[in-house]
Amino acid sequence: MSCTEEISTPRGPARVAVDPPAGPPTALLALGHGAGGDVDAPDLVALRDAAAGAGLVVARVTQPYRVAGRRAPAPAGHLDEAWAAVLAVLRDRHPGVPLLVGGRSSGARVACRTARAVGAVGVVALAFPLHPPGRPERSRAAELATGLPTLVVNGDRDPFGVPEPGPAVRVVTRPGERHDLRGDPAGTAAVVRDWLRDRGWARA
Repeated sequence: MSCTEEISTPRGPARVAVDPPAGPPTALLALGHGAGGDVDAPDLVALRDAAAGAGLVVARVTQPYRVAGRRAPAPAGHLDEAWAAVLAVLRDRHPGVPLLVGGRSSGARVACRTARAVGAVGVVALAFPLHPPGRPERSRAAELATGLPTLVVNGDRDPFGVPEPGPAVRVVTRPGERHDLRGDPAGTAAVVRDWLRDRGWARA
């Protein structure tokens, strides 16, 4: 069962819902939400269930602007600052296990931009928004180049585009899915769970 609390950040309080596994944790997975969404998005909830069931502590982080009731996202620097502050607290509470960061859409971008700074060992990017719809020239592919093992799961009908795989970046394209990944959340979560197991961060 989720335990929800607010954590102070330089950009206001963030809300964190933490779901522990049944036994000793294998890793800590922190997940962020999309720009106008929340941590109860179907793909994030399905991933929470799958990851917690495979031994991970899962923390879903609501950014301060959403806690304050705003839908328009804060500037990227503010998002990154608040995220890093929350991750510092979570790492102190769960020492001795690997830290994985991720999220969907905007949350995936935040996770990528800050992954090395917060000490993550890997990244999970759901519905990574490669570019604004109809603007492929405004690519955000550089944000994925963290050098850390990274899993990207996007729908093949996502108007924000689908990134290309790279040396440390695995891309899984889900047929028939759009940006919200609502068609088969459990299937999307299973892709992530299997990747986590392959990397040794989840129990079989």
